[in-house]
Amino acid sequence: MAVNSSQGTPAWLGAVNDRTGLAMLLEHGPLTRNRICELAGVSKPTASLMMTRLEQSGFIVQAGRQTGTPGPSPIIYAARVDGAIGVAIDLDADEIRSSVVDAAGTQHPTVSAALSAELSERDPVRDVRGAIERACEASGADPAAVHKLCIGIPGYVDPRHDDELFTEALPKWPVTGVRELLEAELGVQVRIENDVNLAATAERVAGAGLGREVFVTIWLGNGVGAAFDINGSLHRGAFGGAGEIGFTPIPHAASHYGDSLREVQDLIGGRAVLALLNGHGISGDGFAATLAALDSAPNRRSVLEDLAPRIAICLTPLLSVLDPELIVLSGPTGSAGGADMAELVAEHIRTMSRWYPEVVATTVRDNAVLQGARELLVTEVRAELLDRVALVGG
Repeated sequence: MAVNSSQGTPAWLGAVNDRTGLAMLLEHGPLTRNRICELAGVSKPTASLMMTRLEQSGFIVQAGRQTGTPGPSPIIYAARVDGAIGVAIDLDADEIRSSVVDAAGTQHPTVSAALSAELSERDPVRDVRGAIERACEASGADPAAVHKLCIGIPGYVDPRHDDELFTEALPKWPVTGVRELLEAELGVQVRIENDVNLAATAERVAGAGLGREVFVTIWLGNGVGAAFDINGSLHRGAFGGAGEIGFTPIPHAASHYGDSLREVQDLIGGRAVLALLNGHGISGDGFAATLAALDSAPNRRSVLEDLAPRIAICLTPLLSVLDPELIVLSGPTGSAGGADMAELVAEHIRTMSRWYPEVVATTVRDNAVLQGARELLVTEVRAELLDRVALVGG
């Protein structure tokens, strides 16, 4: 067996220390040399050498001095994160949203743009390139520094069959090879994720799923989907399509809602919810505006009492398979219904089945899909930056 003779040499040890020092700055933000000593468990001379090498290599900069301490003011060091960045993208049939992501997890602005209403003018490469450029302009980043994309879509790709695309919301996107196309034309690494899986990632990191072993995120919006988080890992299925519950037949218990109903989407999807709200006298300019009007509607409670059992009926088959401890109602309808609807759904599940999971409304208020994409990209661009340190040190 071959042995790497470089391990244990001063250069190798220096690269390991430098990587550790940069990782501390990325995780904790600007630090003094003494604080780096405490966090990394190294001596002051070692920390000084680490900072000198990292500064000379362009990985860190001096960001001022610490005040309010006796003696000379210590230098504060900060990581440079402008050399390797990613862009998180969330899109649907009408709009594309994007935001820069750096290795420190800085919150950059989110920019939105409408997609052309003329389907003949849609082009995945042009649309995604525009999203990158707008995000970089908003944050002052260099588009040339973008190395990675994470794109959340209302659908999924099958990695076993040439990234075959399954979606009804992205006209003009090729049925196969879209990731390869984007990478070739844009010169970046591309990750395409189901939007509900990304929303579940946001719930795991900073939402209702924090600290839970098994939970399900239910996306209730124009489309209906589910994401399964099991011990911190998303279950995507063998072909990437796990959680596409909107296309499953409605349970027999829901047949009384209408003879024309065939799939879950027909009962609790966007069009169905819009029709239900209109039936209760709540209207607006489109689905989003109508949901917003629900918040101040005097008959809000009766609307939720009408909607909740429909959701509960659609969830019972899922409960019999996964038996999760927690269900998070997310998406536009889940957010609009809030804690009141979550409580009603839980009551109906207990009444109509033997399961009794906790049901809560999402606590992720900003774009959950984009937040989930950011979380994945932070890890990836941080690893890329730390690998560069190792290469320079080696």
